[in-house]
Amino acid sequence: MNERMGSVSSQDERRGQKTPHGADLQEETVNPSGPGGGPSSSSAREEDPSREAEERQLMERVVSRHNMIRAYERAKSNAGAPGVDGMTVEALMPYLRDHWAGIKDDLLGDRYRPQPVRRVEIPKAGGGVRLLGIPTVLDRLVQQALLQVLTPMIDPEFADESYGFRPGRSAHDALRASQSHMGEGYKWVVDVDLEKFFDRVNHDVLMSRVARRISDKRVLRLIRRYLQSGVMLDGVVVSTEEGTPQGGPLSPLLANILLDDLDRELQSRGHRFVRYADDVNVYVRSRRAGERVLDGLKKWLKKKLRLKVNEDKSGVRPASKSKFLGLSFYRSPRGWRIRVASSSLSRLKDRLRQLTRRNWGVSMKERIRRLNEYTRGWLGYFSIADMKGPLQEIDQWVRRRLRACVWVQWKRVRTRWRKLRDLGVPDWKVHLTANSRRGPWFMAGAPLNSILNLDFWREQDLMFLTDRYLLLRQRT
Repeated sequence: MNERMGSVSSQDERRGQKTPHGADLQEETVNPSGPGGGPSSSSAREEDPSREAEERQLMERVVSRHNMIRAYERAKSNAGAPGVDGMTVEALMPYLRDHWAGIKDDLLGDRYRPQPVRRVEIPKAGGGVRLLGIPTVLDRLVQQALLQVLTPMIDPEFADESYGFRPGRSAHDALRASQSHMGEGYKWVVDVDLEKFFDRVNHDVLMSRVARRISDKRVLRLIRRYLQSGVMLDGVVVSTEEGTPQGGPLSPLLANILLDDLDRELQSRGHRFVRYADDVNVYVRSRRAGERVLDGLKKWLKKKLRLKVNEDKSGVRPASKSKFLGLSFYRSPRGWRIRVASSSLSRLKDRLRQLTRRNWGVSMKERIRRLNEYTRGWLGYFSIADMKGPLQEIDQWVRRRLRACVWVQWKRVRTRWRKLRDLGVPDWKVHLTANSRRGPWFMAGAPLNSILNLDFWREQDLMFLTDRYLLLRQRT
């Protein structure tokens, strides 16, 4: 890709001095007034002719050699499943070597047409499914290139209370902000859940907000084409009249652009709130105030953004009973603290139960490798919470399940004799243990607990959740 892009780098410079392709086409989007009724941000930028001219050359920056190389490296590292064309990430580079010049001309000339996304259903923890749209590898590359150019322009304009999918911000930052609001006496939480947000976004409403920030009409039309590219279902392309498919690199930025209006509205009302993507929590001092806020937001969202609030999941709750991003809160003598929600612990145990099932035909080494891989990632997120006690219990439970797996693997009595002797167990205890007719779960308790002890599992490279958790807590 470097060679191909290098061969056209001089063309990049020449194109950068020309009027963008398609600039004389009829405009497909509108530039409405800003959230507070004042002039839109795009109108304000017209006061700076040099900046306006630069922003009308966005597509040239998108397809520049440096930006596309960065996008390719990111697409490659993210990997991901193929789209409707079946092309894998590994096949992308050879394809680009042969076709990049034409793809670049199509992007600059406003002729590029995205392919439909592949629909995938992902089960949700609370029931139901989440619809993911997987773009083709080429479309993911183009979306990533767009994202890299648009984010530095648009992200600094977002509200400080927005934390989802933004550079330098994380879910942990959102949780700490929530904790801070509670500590200042805002003990009631207005939990606003947007019903099927990514499936219900109105394209015209979204594009009007995007047009406030982007001047290059080719970029605007390309984004609209991505929204309307359709979904492949059972070999048939179904058009999409609303929604922004989850699964593409551009979707989180588009969601933040739309919901920035909500942030500004909450700011204008003087509310304390935290938003992470489409999860919104507003903090108030009483239930009655919370009910007024929720009722007002339902009406505003429906009228201004054409979004519907999920009545079943939204509500006004005491801070101690609220849940945000898989975690909850409790009050202690030291103030408000973060803990893991019971549903998150249940999902952890469900996954560990799968990884420690006795009828799984893998070696103990591979089983432990997968356990460590999963728990390391889980703790990387949830270690912000106070949970030493629950993790100690889970560690004991996991080790007992692994001891049961070992007992099942030592299927024959002679194998049990040999393995137990190798571990230095006295002969009298070997005889009692190896000839036992009790089941694996019983044997994994007291009989094997002192034999397959903590030192044994450390030698097997099993990572204890408690040890890893305490290490992570020391670093923060």
